Amino acid sequence: MPGIVVVGAGQAGAALVARLRAKGERRPVTLIGEEHVPPYQRPPLSKAYLKGEMALERLYLRPEAWYRENGVELRLDTRVDAIDLADRTVIAGGHALPYDELVLTTGSVPRRLPPGVGGDLAGVHVVRGLRDVDRLAPEMAAGKRALVIGGGYIGLEAAAVAASLGLDVTVVEAAPRILQRVAAPETSDVVRAVHEGHGVRIREGTGLARLTGEGRVSGAVLEDGTELPADIVIVGIGITPATALAEAAGIEVENGIRVDARGRTSAPHVWAAGDCAALPCRGRRIRLESVQNAIDQAEAVADNIAGAERDYDPRPWFWSDQYDLKLQIAGLNTGYDRVVVRPGTSHWYYAGDRLLAVDAMNDPRAYMVGKRLIEAGRSPDPAAVADPETDLKTLLR
Repeated sequence: MPGIVVVGAGQAGAALVARLRAKGERRPVTLIGEEHVPPYQRPPLSKAYLKGEMALERLYLRPEAWYRENGVELRLDTRVDAIDLADRTVIAGGHALPYDELVLTTGSVPRRLPPGVGGDLAGVHVVRGLRDVDRLAPEMAAGKRALVIGGGYIGLEAAAVAASLGLDVTVVEAAPRILQRVAAPETSDVVRAVHEGHGVRIREGTGLARLTGEGRVSGAVLEDGTELPADIVIVGIGITPATALAEAAGIEVENGIRVDARGRTSAPHVWAAGDCAALPCRGRRIRLESVQNAIDQAEAVADNIAGAERDYDPRPWFWSDQYDLKLQIAGLNTGYDRVVVRPGTSHWYYAGDRLLAVDAMNDPRAYMVGKRLIEAGRSPDPAAVADPETDLKTLLR
């Protein structure tokens, strides 16, 4: 009997099937994943799990038994090869699986270095899924030389873990500064100083020309001609939405699977949520690559499948843990024209007089206040924010 089929067993897929059952949805639900384990948390994967501080089972979002007990068929190690929109089936393992409603929570895939610059050499790693980290972990030995390509959050978090494990770490960022795409120079300066304080060398404004080595990586040549030795290379140059399945089926794609405010794609009875979905937000179309969005958007789609007919209004927040620095981010800073610095603790992004976002560094109060203000559409006086004598909670009154 046809039911609800969810393709992609990550954070969004897991949240969606749980919400369907919580809302009383009684139709058959099938969750299909390419990995060999149940849905798991990704943030600790590249931190506590990589360091050997967390067992595999503790990564699982729910025990495997939960899916059986709640009538969710969990198909692991299964690749979906095609979607037949006319017949309302997905083709997986040579078999056609019919659906009433189909949800694509296919997530994203890491960008890799091309073979032409040495991306296929042994010792070159990405950090995205469980298999990636299981391959990387045995190589993270104290004293080895690690080269991290990319100074965004992915690369910097990997650098922090490597340095914490005693590796000799160099980060290479082609842009003029680390975090250039996502943060103000003030935040980049704080993060850079933290890394340099842990012995990490950061080279900005020069990209990778090629990796060197015979069969296995032994070093790198940068675009400015600098040669660096390397025992391992960690590639953290971003992710791309996993849209191939949707594109092949003729579903509209626009830097992600295009969805409306309720999570519907251009194809009838097909929905999308999470990293793979490009959604409308405040007059533009964006993708939000975060655990919070994966959960919230997936739950909104589940509600709509169950008949709620409610728009998803994203309330973005993010975090990054690097050493003892906890960076918490509320809002989206796109379009800011000035940054108000609250000394030592937080950076507040404004467009004119409107507060857009807050970067809080080891300051949960600034994060909490900023988040509540942004969600309420309120913008405090920048002078009051900058004054260290201001009790931030008074801004909420």
